[in-house]
Amino acid sequence: MAAEQFDQRQEANAAGEIFRAFLKLGLTSFGGPIAHLGFFRDELVLRRRWLSEAAYADLIALCQFLPGPASSQVGFALGYLRGGLAGALLAWAAFTLPSAALLLAFALGADAFGGPMGQDVIHGLKLVAVAIVAQAVWGMARTLAPDRERATIALAAVIILVSVPTALGQIAAIGAGAVAGTLWCRRVDQRAAGHLPVPISRRAGMLLLALFFGLLLGLPAMVAWWSLPGLALFEVFYRAGALVFGGGHVVLPLLETRLVEPGWVTADAFLAGYGAAQAVPGPLFTVAAYLGAIVEPGPAGLGGAAIALLGIFLPGMLLLLGVLPFWDRLRHYDGARAAMAGTNAAVVGLLAAALYHPVWTSAVASPADFAVALAAFVLLTAWKAPPWLVVAVTLLASVALALAA
Repeated sequence: MAAEQFDQRQEANAAGEIFRAFLKLGLTSFGGPIAHLGFFRDELVLRRRWLSEAAYADLIALCQFLPGPASSQVGFALGYLRGGLAGALLAWAAFTLPSAALLLAFALGADAFGGPMGQDVIHGLKLVAVAIVAQAVWGMARTLAPDRERATIALAAVIILVSVPTALGQIAAIGAGAVAGTLWCRRVDQRAAGHLPVPISRRAGMLLLALFFGLLLGLPAMVAWWSLPGLALFEVFYRAGALVFGGGHVVLPLLETRLVEPGWVTADAFLAGYGAAQAVPGPLFTVAAYLGAIVEPGPAGLGGAAIALLGIFLPGMLLLLGVLPFWDRLRHYDGARAAMAGTNAAVVGLLAAALYHPVWTSAVASPADFAVALAAFVLLTAWKAPPWLVVAVTLLASVALALAA
């Protein structure tokens, strides 16, 4: 009895430690996924010593290899390694819900932006989106398409998306990138250092992978069979979360195709939410809370936000836990690394196409707009200003230009 009570106290202490550590990170981690990984390293590897540097590097390599929100997947895995499934869920909730709550509040207060001043603020957020996406394209191109082969794959992806500007075109571009990568990118070295301890069986991993693919393939049929707005909303966000390679910014074109084109969300509201997401800490995927809250037709409000959040994060977590038991073997296959290199290059093209439409075409309507967006881009890239500061400066500039007009 005493031993059981001791074990329960240990579990409670571990759960409390996980929640407190990730709540601190969820409230303070500005700057996007790369910055998040740095915060995780400082807090959990160096200060708390939850795992070794080598194991952390291997975990990052796995999460960058898989589709999904890389920093959230790393946080989820760290919680799992520390406290099992309960620890993983606590880590995800503490890291994700602060920013999700802020964006939900923004969505619920959207009516306050109906006047002229509110429209100027919305326009400023759209200009922020131009700068943020341009920075993402620039940075990803330098790291994911630095040579002729991968730059060509990125260009081919743009051509595919211009020719077929639909969800089918996005899937085709990613698939073509994977095939081209196996042919052209075998020299790319993506080996990770270290060994990652895996507290999950291969049998459980196979079941989780089966669930991931079962939902990915089965949800469209379920939506066609049952006309339920909540199920349709879940399918949209699940598919987006399952196909996002290369970071949270890539979710922009995937969700725009499925939400704006059918008229569920207006283009202005979509880009305003994306811009607002830059001003809050935590993962960019929490923009799903904003979009789920304003979507029409649909559950909307708090229910829509919850469905969208679950839909966009679930596939990445299922895939992560499913692949973990096989990672040590998988990462040594040249073909798998080459295919991922080609996929990542195609993602650069995917985001570049989105930079033009809908981001640029919806936001930049005058030379003054171009100047503000360019200034925001320079602040991000040359001055290394934090995104929240760029948001504030751009909003002030947008309002000032409107008042001076």
